[in-house]
Amino acid sequence: MNEPGYAIRAEQLTKRFGDFIAVNEITFDVKQGEIYGFLGANGAGKTTAIRMLIGLLSPSSGIATVAGFDVYKETENIKRNIGYMSQRFSLYEDLTVKENIRFYGGVYGLSSSEIRDKTDFLLKKLELEHARNMLISSLPLGWKQKLAFSIAVIHDPKIVFLDEPTGGVDPITRRQFWNLIYEASSKGVTVFVTTHYMDESEYCDRVSIMVDGRIAALDTPRGLKRIFHASSMDEVFLKLARPEKVGDI
Repeated sequence: MNEPGYAIRAEQLTKRFGDFIAVNEITFDVKQGEIYGFLGANGAGKTTAIRMLIGLLSPSSGIATVAGFDVYKETENIKRNIGYMSQRFSLYEDLTVKENIRFYGGVYGLSSSEIRDKTDFLLKKLELEHARNMLISSLPLGWKQKLAFSIAVIHDPKIVFLDEPTGGVDPITRRQFWNLIYEASSKGVTVFVTTHYMDESEYCDRVSIMVDGRIAALDTPRGLKRIFHASSMDEVFLKLARPEKVGDI
């Protein structure tokens, strides 16, 4: 499965919890530098799949590689080559902006001088220089999310996993957040993003849609709309999530 040009490859990847199958034999690949949307309703299995890919959950069966490393045997190598932003806000609320950057920079193995330079760069880029010594808990949600993303890529990872990164933020902030994603992708970072906002899928190079633990469809947004004779990704999702029953009038 370790073919050049691919950041992620999965084949029949499965996760069971007792009799419940959370992720059911999913097969897909993500190209290097691609923005890949991993879509589905809450409970569809997206977060469980991500946790397997980043080395936090061991799969029940199937095979997968991330950044060329096996998800069973090389989880530490995977963690060193990725960034991750969870759907629940991932920074420490009781630390300042500067302290969060310093902490995560250390976790990602940056030197003191690199952390110092990255701190100045990020604060200027995000227009948060005035908030350097403010507690994270005091910041608006949009600022928190943009800062969390910037910290997730502070070590220049090959791949960044974003789990529902724009949940709860306003449309303007969502668009600003996606500008950060585009910028990372333009530098060669592979972006694997989950969302339940179907309009955000239009910003992705390709998307897969999970329904009940399975990948029900995978293509470009334009391709999916053509296949399902839909005018929007919302309509595509509804056709997949609520298929018409045979014999319905």
